[in-house]
Amino acid sequence: MKKPQVGVVLCGSGRFDGSEVHESVLTLLHLSRSGAEIRCFAPDAPQWAVCEHFSGNPVAGETRNMLMEASRIARGEIQPLHEADPSQLDALILPGGNGAAANLCSFATEGASGQVREELRTLLAAMLEQKKPIGAICIAPAIVAMALPQQQLTMTLGEADCEAAEDAAKTGNTFVACPVEDIVVDEVHHVVTTPAYMLGPDIAAVDQGIGSLVEKVLAWCAPR
Repeated sequence: MKKPQVGVVLCGSGRFDGSEVHESVLTLLHLSRSGAEIRCFAPDAPQWAVCEHFSGNPVAGETRNMLMEASRIARGEIQPLHEADPSQLDALILPGGNGAAANLCSFATEGASGQVREELRTLLAAMLEQKKPIGAICIAPAIVAMALPQQQLTMTLGEADCEAAEDAAKTGNTFVACPVEDIVVDEVHHVVTTPAYMLGPDIAAVDQGIGSLVEKVLAWCAPR
């Protein structure tokens, strides 16, 4: 049986200026344990900033490339995001991190009225149109909402009344509450989301939700 081809979209290495490392690694681990073929992608472009991760503050005068930094997590097995071909993927998963809200879109600075990187917006739209599963972790559901406005998607950012969820809901999609160890499943659109470090409190709790998300994504990939 052919292994499901699952794309994972990264944008650096580290929650403040790139992809959240725990969320990314747990996603890769659960996919690998389940026998999926992993295809990592990241934009071949500069990060929004370079941050030191004690305080999270940007470091003046430094620049890093998202693809090069994400290759640390992917151990070099990664491609530029613009090369991602939806026809060659069975599913797509986006880990989160503060950096994702600034690198993959402008949600961090402009909220739901901002823009998503064109190569990612196009990829997400194609996955939705082809009814292929999309998994989004932590802040990444806000990115999906921005890329796919007015689609009546049901997702989570943890607390339904937090500022991020209320802002993301302005896209015309719905955000509901969900505990960290659980997932929100949109059966109609094949979208599954989990709060992860939007809620925390630790890697063990985050692992439960991500494990369930990967399981659901792969169940949708299975022949029916």
